Amino acid sequence: MNSLVEENYLKALFNLANEKGEVSVNDLSKSLEIKMPTVNSMMKKLSEKNLVHYESYKPLKLTDLGRKESALIIRKHRLTEMFLVEKMGFGWEQVHEIAEQVEHIQSPLLFDKMDKLLGFPKIDPHGSPIPDKNGKIQGMDYVKLSTCIASETITLAAITHSSNEFLKFLNSRDLSLGVKIKIRSVESFDGSMTVSYGKRTSETLSHVVCEKLLVLK
Repeated sequence: MNSLVEENYLKALFNLANEKGEVSVNDLSKSLEIKMPTVNSMMKKLSEKNLVHYESYKPLKLTDLGRKESALIIRKHRLTEMFLVEKMGFGWEQVHEIAEQVEHIQSPLLFDKMDKLLGFPKIDPHGSPIPDKNGKIQGMDYVKLSTCIASETITLAAITHSSNEFLKFLNSRDLSLGVKIKIRSVESFDGSMTVSYGKRTSETLSHVVCEKLLVLK
């Protein structure tokens, strides 16, 4: 059984690898806000447990076992977020910190029951895929809103960034998963978009926001 701290390292390494491809000790150090010697020490420990491929001056890589264990931690986190939203009435901006604590509970039965109660959801409240019981993650055909062009109509499917501030911003604009968005125009200078959706006939979204919104065409 891995400790809470080890699980946090595994999850951070998994997320960084999905985001960046190759991950260095420095990347992991910055992400976790932990000094590099401490990160190096933990990587040696996780390497001894066959969870991480670790060699000096080479990118870090999760082993097959490490990927599975990381995915199962993420499964617990995302199922918890879904349960809090769907069954307990929390807003999608309120669930991350609670799920951060619940994800470390060592009870597969609890999360299997949660999964069943929810009807075996494929995604969490932010549109991220929920790994299955074997740690397998289904690929999603999402594209960034920023890559879309004028006149397209797309559906908001997920977000890449789930900070409270960003989720509150989306709430204030009535943007939620499943909303159909018509792209009216794209500003060539800064990549901002004028869009319409629901009752909003002309809303401007900055390029920064469009980069964080994932859509289905």
